[in-house]
Amino acid sequence: MNDKLIEFRNVTLSYGNKKILSGLEFTICRNDFIGIVGPNGAGKTTLLKAVLGLIKPARGRITYHASGKNLRFGYVPQAHTIDEIFPLTVAEIVCMGRYPYRRHCDRNTVEDKIKVARSLEMVSLKNLADKLFRELSGGLKQKTLIARALVGDPDVLVLDEPTNDLDIAGEKSVMDIIKKLQVDSGITVIMVSHLINVVINYVDKIGFINSENFKIEDVGDTLTKERLKSVYNINAVIGSIGNRNVVLVR
Repeated sequence: MNDKLIEFRNVTLSYGNKKILSGLEFTICRNDFIGIVGPNGAGKTTLLKAVLGLIKPARGRITYHASGKNLRFGYVPQAHTIDEIFPLTVAEIVCMGRYPYRRHCDRNTVEDKIKVARSLEMVSLKNLADKLFRELSGGLKQKTLIARALVGDPDVLVLDEPTNDLDIAGEKSVMDIIKKLQVDSGITVIMVSHLINVVINYVDKIGFINSENFKIEDVGDTLTKERLKSVYNINAVIGSIGNRNVVLVR
């Protein structure tokens, strides 16, 4: 599919007088799986906020296409951003994703309950609906937050460092779920991560972000030692182990 969802045209993003990114020129299409990678402080989170419409361009234009309706986003923060002081169950956390779609203080509807159950099933957590969120492992917490994002039927799923602080098993389990959602449901996925060896084995397109330029290209076209050198200022070797691509620093 080449259905356009979001277009950035000569966009500059700033905080006050401080320019963060400039000359942003790219298109996000339906069913894209895009990884945005780069060093800390390069502007990855700023770019995510612009995609979500949370900050406006200082210059240029961001256009959203949604076939006559508002484009819906599902946002997945890092699990540690969730306050665990309240003893909320997995189902209650997921149901929070329904709040924007009902009137203030309304009780959970039958539709809410159906969508919560469906979202939990999509991330293989239906059997943990009544489990306390704070008692889950890191990987299961992240899957719960993905289910919370899915419960609003988003067109675009946006994830901020979805595998941060996870062990190898949790990392693979979460990424396998995200990829399955993208393939099976046709949802567009935009993922920010500093873990390049995770990103390159799941995404279809990648954008290396730094202060000089930003482009979204097919992984095979842009994953070069020259590009890694320009972004991270390192000498790297790109190879494979089994069926997985790897980036090794010399």
